[in-house]
Amino acid sequence: MAEGGPAGFVERLKRCVSWSWTYLWALWFVLVLGLLYILRAPLKLHENLSAVTAFLNTLTPKFYVALTGTSSLISGLILIFEWWYFRKYGTSFIEQVSVSHLRPLLGAVDNNTPSINFTASNGEAESNRQNVSECKVWRNPLNLFRGAEYSRYTWVTGREPLTYYDMNLSAQDHQTFFTCDTDHVRPADAVMQKAWRERNAQARMKAAYQALELNNECATAYVLLAEEETTTILEAEKLFKQALKAGEVCYRRSQQLQHHSPQQEAQHRRDTNVLVYIKRRLAMCARKLGRIREAVKLMRDLMKEFPLLSMLNIHENLLEALLELQAYADVQVVLAKYDDISLPKSATICYTAALLKARAVSDKFSPEAASRRGLSTAEMNAVEAIHRAVEFNPHVPKYLLEMKSLILPPEHILKRGDSEAVAYAFFHLQHWKRVEGALNLLHCTWEGTFHEVSVYPKKELPFFILFTAGLCSFTAMLALLTHQFPELMGVFAKAFFSTLFAPFNFVMEKIESVLPSSFWHLLTRI
Repeated sequence: MAEGGPAGFVERLKRCVSWSWTYLWALWFVLVLGLLYILRAPLKLHENLSAVTAFLNTLTPKFYVALTGTSSLISGLILIFEWWYFRKYGTSFIEQVSVSHLRPLLGAVDNNTPSINFTASNGEAESNRQNVSECKVWRNPLNLFRGAEYSRYTWVTGREPLTYYDMNLSAQDHQTFFTCDTDHVRPADAVMQKAWRERNAQARMKAAYQALELNNECATAYVLLAEEETTTILEAEKLFKQALKAGEVCYRRSQQLQHHSPQQEAQHRRDTNVLVYIKRRLAMCARKLGRIREAVKLMRDLMKEFPLLSMLNIHENLLEALLELQAYADVQVVLAKYDDISLPKSATICYTAALLKARAVSDKFSPEAASRRGLSTAEMNAVEAIHRAVEFNPHVPKYLLEMKSLILPPEHILKRGDSEAVAYAFFHLQHWKRVEGALNLLHCTWEGTFHEVSVYPKKELPFFILFTAGLCSFTAMLALLTHQFPELMGVFAKAFFSTLFAPFNFVMEKIESVLPSSFWHLLTRI
């Protein structure tokens, strides 16, 4: 279908500008130079350049002292603001504005965003699978409940179990998964759209109650209260069951209308996201309450109902539950399906595969005997599986061997990082302990393949903070030198500006000498 109307024109204009900016920058440069040359007489470029040169010659050293001091002060204020914003929000303000507002105007797409859409059509499944592997920060498939689990740590220790950066990523996820463009036409959804942007937990819960007053079938309001207000898993499960009833009604309603318009399709995608999230959390509630078989059934039903959602890693929840049941044959079946080269790896996949291989030989494994007689085929397979797992994430063995203390897992993990190791070991340590000799085999094997990698959530300083710091230092040094040696710095400044304008004059003279005057005369008339 061809794009029409003002919106289509704007989109075509954006694509045109983006293509021109990407591929025709050299042509733009030539056109600008030509335009300047054509308009050199009306703009009085030569006279203006002469006036600028004369003006620079009349400047006193005090002007350069004031100029460098002011620029140093301004760059210092920018640096302070950037550092404060980075400490509070975990990103650079200039970088965020550039990515959020300038790149979309140029048609650029950010491929490094940590948020991943829940749903995908058949035509989009393959492209999503290829793009998923590029993502580094993932939603933790086994993240705890904020109200019923994370809050307990706060009550006991008085400390926050989650970093601000982690919670900020969750807020972005919630806005992506649980909102859509048509929320403003439904009062309850409009309230929840604001609730997901609230940074204060009490304000979010108050908005959720307000949404329920407007519509007692607002599924996302029940989700928010189940996650953040409840203090036990039983209370959370009760609210999620209410959310499931409301979510199924919304899902069926939007499913019938999804092909009527792009807005209806977006609403159906959001309702699907909400329904999948609710069913997954209900399965996790059942797992935490000891109803393991019920949890396994819920997860399997969810994976059958939405088979294209492999990027959500629901199979990792299923693997953990099956290991709790000691259903190792079923675990092997799941691994055979998801331990595939076309799918992104994870610590859960790699170390579960290693655990199954180690289980076959670990009870009789002895390093001394193996060194005398050599490794059997089964032992070699187990060692190679552990090597593969350690190569993927070398942080995990220290937690499994209890050489490092476990902490509560974050809501987001960095693949192959320390946070993924914490999240894996927090739930799977008991499964390794249950297999006799597995940890001993891991200890004998892992050190040979260990190597250091970066630790999450350690973050590098954004480029713009480093750039601003360098600019501030440079301008401060110039201000100091200008204050101490005003005459000398004045001479340098005049020489600098003269050099700055020299290439322009040179280019214009070369263009005028190369092209005949008749050409410029004809172009000016056109």
